[in-house]
Amino acid sequence: MRYCSTRGGTQGWDFRQVLFSGYAPDGGMFMPETVPALTPETLRSWAPLSYPQLVCEVLSLFIPQQLVPRTDLQGLISDALSKFAVPGAVSIAKLKDGLSILELFHGETLAFKDLAMTCTVRLLEYFLHKESRRATILVGTSGDTGGAAICSAGGLRGVDMVVVFPRGRITPVQERQMTTHLQDNVHVLAADGTSDDIDVPLRRLFADQQLVQQHGLMSLNSVNMARILAQIAHFLYAYLQLSGIQQTRAGEPLPVLEVVVPTGGAGNIAAGCLVKQMLVPIRLVAMVNSNDIVCRAVQKGDFSMATSVQQTLAPAIDIQDPYNMERVLWLLSGRNGPLVKGMFEEFQRSHHLPLTEQLHKELSGALCAGSVPDEGIVEAMQRCWQENRYLVCPHTAVAIWHHYHSPPTPGVNRCYVATASPAKFQAAVERAGLQLELPEAVRALESKPSRYTHLEHGDDWEARLRQRINAIAAARASGSRFYPAEPSP
Repeated sequence: MRYCSTRGGTQGWDFRQVLFSGYAPDGGMFMPETVPALTPETLRSWAPLSYPQLVCEVLSLFIPQQLVPRTDLQGLISDALSKFAVPGAVSIAKLKDGLSILELFHGETLAFKDLAMTCTVRLLEYFLHKESRRATILVGTSGDTGGAAICSAGGLRGVDMVVVFPRGRITPVQERQMTTHLQDNVHVLAADGTSDDIDVPLRRLFADQQLVQQHGLMSLNSVNMARILAQIAHFLYAYLQLSGIQQTRAGEPLPVLEVVVPTGGAGNIAAGCLVKQMLVPIRLVAMVNSNDIVCRAVQKGDFSMATSVQQTLAPAIDIQDPYNMERVLWLLSGRNGPLVKGMFEEFQRSHHLPLTEQLHKELSGALCAGSVPDEGIVEAMQRCWQENRYLVCPHTAVAIWHHYHSPPTPGVNRCYVATASPAKFQAAVERAGLQLELPEAVRALESKPSRYTHLEHGDDWEARLRQRINAIAAARASGSRFYPAEPSP
């Protein structure tokens, strides 16, 4: 299995090279050069597997045994997913009127990012130990990615974490899940802007190949292909558990499952599109909040940013530059690197991209989309509670709004992806007039000391981040701490 860039300038990389990277050298995003097809027999044989076992099966399709032997991979995944709050790391809630919710939030930071992040970090640690090398992880976050990355890699030898979040645009719980980690290898920066604003200097830093090589600079955003590969398991697990395949026999047509996904950076949608190309019969529905660029692209062929990012009750998907859509459009264009390169270089310049008639046709055929304002989020949260005594986070509410306003096709099962716990979004719960009992781990965040660096509006964020990366490297080279040691009690 080899990997290439969506922009056509990089080909033939192996999984290890892609794992230790961010954007490709040509500015594109890595994707597998070939996508394995799953036969009906394989799918039926996987139906009894637990979620961790399924993750292992998925990753073994994309990581050659020469790089990670099967027994090593099994151990890494088993360890990564062993400390989640429910057996098997994920669970499914089956509620009234066919409302089936895939709960992906049972990790330490109470968000779906914990699942793929812990697996990716175990793979990272495997290679770092094997090669006795260091890496600098640079992450921009719209809320949940940063906390998951820090919880997974904080304190890890051979790694420094540099995480940038949009100041004032995430919830207090999301912020404190990052800023209260005081390990010497954790560096948190708060920027006066949006998550899309943060992505701009990060792209420039990853485009500097000298900087990348010198510091082992890599990403743990869903820019990293390993994250997308691990997220394939979300869709396969939902399909195997909810489609009805276990009731079919050999030779019968496979049933269809519709999967409704709250969508921001479109990492899950990219994973879902790969699953479709693996010949698994799923239908994708991308639901967004008032930041509706994905919805407009699907419905109207208009992949253009709005003038500003709107702050909503679902802040983790307050995104106008869903960078994983480059992967989606690459797949749907027949892996046309030159076309994608021209499209997204223009999009980065002008923030405006009308899709060709053919590409719009392919996109609207591959997925449906809808947009939900804050009022709809509140309505979905209230209705789900009233009918099921089941509390959802505002992002999950973006998905289940679709349940109440667009009934499923008769004979087709449907699954809604729950990306986070409501405990992370107290203001939205209160806005809906609902109550929740906060977990002890969330309550404890209030009393913990915190640390972060402020990137002010008007600062040269790229220069500041470059300076921080170089300063970290200097401290490691001298064998000293980066931050002063905490005084003994």
